[in-house]
Amino acid sequence: MLPPHSAEPHDGSLASKLNWLRAGVLGANDGIVSIAGIVVGVAAATVQRGPIFTAGIAGVAAGAVSMALGEYVSVSTQRDTEQAVLHKERRELQQDPAAELDELASLYEAKGLSAATAQLVAEELTHHDAFAAHAEVELGIDPDDLTNPWQAAAASALAFTVGALLPMVAILLPPTTWRVPVTVLVVLLALMLTGVVSARLGGANVRNALIRNTTGGALALGTTYLIGQLVGHTIG
Repeated sequence: MLPPHSAEPHDGSLASKLNWLRAGVLGANDGIVSIAGIVVGVAAATVQRGPIFTAGIAGVAAGAVSMALGEYVSVSTQRDTEQAVLHKERRELQQDPAAELDELASLYEAKGLSAATAQLVAEELTHHDAFAAHAEVELGIDPDDLTNPWQAAAASALAFTVGALLPMVAILLPPTTWRVPVTVLVVLLALMLTGVVSARLGGANVRNALIRNTTGGALALGTTYLIGQLVGHTIG
Protein backbone atom coordinates (compact mmCIF):
# COMPACT_ATOMS: atom_id res chain seq x y z
CA MET A 1 0.00 0.00 0.00
CA LEU A 2 1.20 3.49 -0.83
CA PRO A 3 1.55 5.97 2.06
CA PRO A 4 -0.82 8.98 2.06
CA HIS A 5 0.42 12.02 0.18
CA SER A 6 2.17 14.40 2.57
CA ALA A 7 0.17 17.41 1.34
CA GLU A 8 -3.21 15.79 1.99
CA PRO A 9 -4.89 16.33 5.41
CA HIS A 10 -5.84 12.71 6.16
CA ASP A 11 -6.10 13.42 9.85
CA GLY A 12 -9.46 14.86 10.91
CA SER A 13 -7.93 17.08 13.56
CA LEU A 14 -5.59 18.60 10.96
CA ALA A 15 -8.52 19.42 8.69
CA SER A 16 -10.32 20.97 11.66
CA LYS A 17 -7.28 23.10 12.50
CA LEU A 18 -7.01 24.26 8.90
CA ASN A 19 -10.68 25.28 8.96
CA TRP A 20 -10.09 27.27 12.15
CA LEU A 21 -7.04 28.95 10.65
CA ARG A 22 -8.92 29.79 7.46
CA ALA A 23 -11.77 31.28 9.52
CA GLY A 24 -9.23 33.35 11.47
CA VAL A 25 -7.72 34.73 8.26
CA LEU A 26 -11.17 35.63 6.93
CA GLY A 27 -12.07 37.29 10.25
CA ALA A 28 -8.89 39.37 10.10
CA ASN A 29 -9.73 40.25 6.52
CA ASP A 30 -13.14 41.54 7.64
CA GLY A 31 -11.49 43.63 10.35
CA ILE A 32 -9.05 45.17 7.88
CA VAL A 33 -11.69 46.14 5.32
CA SER A 34 -14.38 47.27 7.78
CA ILE A 35 -12.22 49.50 9.93
CA ALA A 36 -10.20 50.81 6.99
CA GLY A 37 -13.45 51.89 5.37
CA ILE A 38 -14.54 53.70 8.53
CA VAL A 39 -11.30 55.57 9.23
CA VAL A 40 -10.68 56.50 5.59
CA GLY A 41 -14.23 57.84 5.34
CA VAL A 42 -13.83 59.93 8.48
CA ALA A 43 -10.35 61.09 7.39
CA ALA A 44 -11.90 62.36 4.17
CA ALA A 45 -14.29 64.51 6.22
CA THR A 46 -11.89 65.84 8.86
CA VAL A 47 -8.14 66.12 9.53
CA GLN A 48 -8.54 65.93 13.31
CA ARG A 49 -7.19 62.75 14.89
CA GLY A 50 -9.82 62.67 17.64
CA PRO A 51 -12.86 61.91 15.45
CA ILE A 52 -10.86 59.42 13.38
CA PHE A 53 -9.64 57.58 16.48
CA THR A 54 -13.09 57.60 18.09
CA ALA A 55 -14.80 56.28 14.97
CA GLY A 56 -12.14 53.61 14.53
CA ILE A 57 -12.30 52.38 18.12
CA ALA A 58 -16.10 52.33 18.03
CA GLY A 59 -15.94 50.35 14.80
CA VAL A 60 -13.49 47.85 16.27
CA ALA A 61 -15.67 47.31 19.34
CA ALA A 62 -18.90 47.02 17.37
CA GLY A 63 -17.34 44.76 14.75
CA ALA A 64 -15.70 42.43 17.26
CA VAL A 65 -18.92 42.06 19.27
CA SER A 66 -20.96 41.54 16.11
CA MET A 67 -18.56 38.90 14.79
CA ALA A 68 -18.46 37.10 18.14
CA LEU A 69 -22.24 37.14 18.53
CA GLY A 70 -22.84 35.97 14.97
CA GLU A 71 -20.33 33.14 15.32
CA TYR A 72 -21.71 32.11 18.71
CA VAL A 73 -25.29 31.95 17.42
CA SER A 74 -24.27 30.11 14.26
CA VAL A 75 -22.09 27.51 15.99
CA SER A 76 -24.59 27.06 18.84
CA THR A 77 -27.36 26.33 16.34
CA GLN A 78 -25.14 23.86 14.49
CA ARG A 79 -24.07 22.20 17.73
CA ASP A 80 -27.67 21.89 18.98
CA THR A 81 -28.67 20.27 15.69
CA GLU A 82 -25.74 17.84 15.83
CA GLN A 83 -26.48 16.91 19.44
CA ALA A 84 -30.14 16.31 18.58
CA VAL A 85 -29.39 13.94 15.72
CA LEU A 86 -26.72 12.17 17.79
CA HIS A 87 -29.23 11.68 20.61
CA LYS A 88 -31.74 10.28 18.11
CA GLU A 89 -29.13 7.91 16.69
CA ARG A 90 -28.14 6.69 20.15
CA ARG A 91 -31.80 6.02 20.98
CA GLU A 92 -32.32 4.08 17.74
CA LEU A 93 -29.26 1.93 18.49
CA GLN A 94 -30.68 1.07 21.89
CA GLN A 95 -34.18 0.32 20.57
CA ASP A 96 -33.34 -1.71 17.47
CA PRO A 97 -29.63 -2.60 17.15
CA ALA A 98 -30.26 -5.24 14.48
CA ALA A 99 -31.93 -2.76 12.14
CA GLU A 100 -29.14 -0.27 12.75
CA LEU A 101 -26.55 -2.92 11.88
CA ASP A 102 -28.34 -3.62 8.60
CA GLU A 103 -28.49 0.11 7.93
CA LEU A 104 -24.76 0.50 8.52
CA ALA A 105 -24.00 -2.42 6.21
CA SER A 106 -26.19 -0.90 3.48
CA LEU A 107 -24.37 2.42 3.81
CA TYR A 108 -21.02 0.73 3.24
CA GLU A 109 -22.45 -1.26 0.37
CA ALA A 110 -23.65 2.00 -1.19
CA LYS A 111 -20.06 3.26 -0.96
CA GLY A 112 -18.94 0.43 -3.25
CA LEU A 113 -18.20 -2.53 -0.97
CA SER A 114 -19.60 -5.94 -1.75
CA ALA A 115 -22.54 -7.07 0.37
CA ALA A 116 -20.39 -9.59 2.27
CA THR A 117 -17.58 -7.12 2.92
CA ALA A 118 -20.00 -4.38 3.91
CA GLN A 119 -21.67 -6.74 6.39
CA LEU A 120 -18.31 -7.76 7.85
CA VAL A 121 -17.15 -4.13 8.20
CA ALA A 122 -20.45 -3.13 9.80
CA GLU A 123 -20.27 -5.98 12.31
CA GLU A 124 -16.66 -5.25 13.30
CA LEU A 125 -17.28 -1.50 13.68
CA THR A 126 -20.46 -2.16 15.65
CA HIS A 127 -18.56 -4.48 17.96
CA HIS A 128 -15.89 -1.81 18.46
CA ASP A 129 -18.13 1.29 18.82
CA ALA A 130 -21.55 1.21 17.18
CA PHE A 131 -22.45 4.79 18.07
CA ALA A 132 -19.21 6.28 16.67
CA ALA A 133 -19.54 4.19 13.50
CA HIS A 134 -23.07 5.42 12.80
CA ALA A 135 -22.21 9.02 13.69
CA GLU A 136 -19.33 9.02 11.22
CA VAL A 137 -20.83 7.12 8.29
CA GLU A 138 -24.52 7.98 8.57
CA LEU A 139 -24.36 11.50 9.99
CA GLY A 140 -20.86 12.68 9.11
CA ILE A 141 -20.28 13.86 12.70
CA ASP A 142 -17.46 13.17 15.14
CA PRO A 143 -19.18 13.07 18.57
CA ASP A 144 -15.90 13.90 20.30
CA ASP A 145 -15.10 16.92 18.13
CA LEU A 146 -18.15 19.19 18.27
CA THR A 147 -17.27 22.86 17.88
CA ASN A 148 -17.40 24.95 21.06
CA PRO A 149 -19.47 28.13 20.39
CA TRP A 150 -17.56 30.10 23.05
CA GLN A 151 -14.23 29.26 21.45
CA ALA A 152 -15.58 30.12 18.02
CA ALA A 153 -16.91 33.46 19.27
CA ALA A 154 -13.63 34.37 20.98
CA ALA A 155 -11.55 33.37 17.96
CA SER A 156 -13.76 35.38 15.62
CA ALA A 157 -13.62 38.50 17.79
CA LEU A 158 -9.85 38.20 18.22
CA ALA A 159 -9.22 37.74 14.50
CA PHE A 160 -11.39 40.76 13.65
CA THR A 161 -9.62 42.92 16.25
CA VAL A 162 -6.13 41.94 15.07
CA GLY A 163 -7.04 42.80 11.49
CA ALA A 164 -8.70 46.06 12.54
CA LEU A 165 -5.61 47.34 14.35
CA LEU A 166 -3.68 47.59 11.09
CA PRO A 167 -5.72 50.39 9.45
CA MET A 168 -6.03 52.12 12.82
CA VAL A 169 -2.25 52.40 13.13
CA ALA A 170 -1.84 53.25 9.44
CA ILE A 171 -4.29 56.17 9.60
CA LEU A 172 -3.09 57.70 12.88
CA LEU A 173 0.71 57.64 12.61
CA PRO A 174 1.49 59.42 9.28
CA PRO A 175 1.23 63.19 8.75
CA THR A 176 -2.14 64.56 7.69
CA THR A 177 -1.47 64.66 3.95
CA TRP A 178 -0.17 61.09 3.92
CA ARG A 179 -2.85 59.44 6.05
CA VAL A 180 -5.15 58.21 3.34
CA PRO A 181 -2.47 57.17 0.78
CA VAL A 182 -0.48 55.27 3.43
CA THR A 183 -3.61 53.58 4.77
CA VAL A 184 -4.76 52.54 1.30
CA LEU A 185 -1.33 51.12 0.49
CA VAL A 186 -1.03 49.25 3.79
CA VAL A 187 -4.56 47.87 3.56
CA LEU A 188 -4.15 46.65 -0.02
CA LEU A 189 -0.86 44.95 0.87
CA ALA A 190 -2.52 43.31 3.89
CA LEU A 191 -5.42 42.14 1.74
CA MET A 192 -2.99 40.65 -0.73
CA LEU A 193 -1.37 38.73 2.12
CA THR A 194 -4.68 37.43 3.51
CA GLY A 195 -5.76 36.52 0.00
CA VAL A 196 -2.64 34.44 -0.56
CA VAL A 197 -2.91 32.74 2.85
CA SER A 198 -6.62 31.92 2.48
CA ALA A 199 -6.06 30.57 -1.04
CA ARG A 200 -3.15 28.39 0.11
CA LEU A 201 -5.15 27.02 3.03
CA GLY A 202 -8.13 26.23 0.84
CA GLY A 203 -6.11 24.96 -2.12
CA ALA A 204 -7.68 27.64 -4.32
CA ASN A 205 -6.27 29.77 -7.13
CA VAL A 206 -4.01 32.45 -5.61
CA ARG A 207 -4.42 34.88 -8.48
CA ASN A 208 -8.21 34.86 -8.23
CA ALA A 209 -8.03 35.37 -4.46
CA LEU A 210 -5.69 38.33 -4.89
CA ILE A 211 -7.96 39.96 -7.46
CA ARG A 212 -11.07 39.47 -5.31
CA ASN A 213 -9.43 40.77 -2.15
CA THR A 214 -7.72 43.82 -3.57
CA THR A 215 -10.61 44.80 -5.84
CA GLY A 216 -13.14 44.50 -3.02
CA GLY A 217 -10.90 46.41 -0.62
CA ALA A 218 -10.23 49.17 -3.16
CA LEU A 219 -13.95 49.55 -3.86
CA ALA A 220 -14.73 49.74 -0.13
CA LEU A 221 -12.07 52.36 0.51
CA GLY A 222 -13.01 54.40 -2.56
CA THR A 223 -16.69 54.37 -1.62
CA THR A 224 -16.20 55.40 1.99
CA TYR A 225 -13.66 58.08 1.05
CA LEU A 226 -16.11 59.59 -1.45
CA ILE A 227 -18.92 59.50 1.11
CA GLY A 228 -16.66 61.11 3.71
CA GLN A 229 -15.75 63.94 1.37
CA LEU A 230 -19.37 64.55 0.32
CA VAL A 231 -20.67 64.50 3.91
CA GLY A 232 -17.75 66.53 5.21
CA HIS A 233 -18.20 69.25 2.62
CA THR A 234 -21.96 69.27 3.07
CA ILE A 235 -21.75 69.64 6.85
CA GLY A 236 -18.83 72.07 6.62
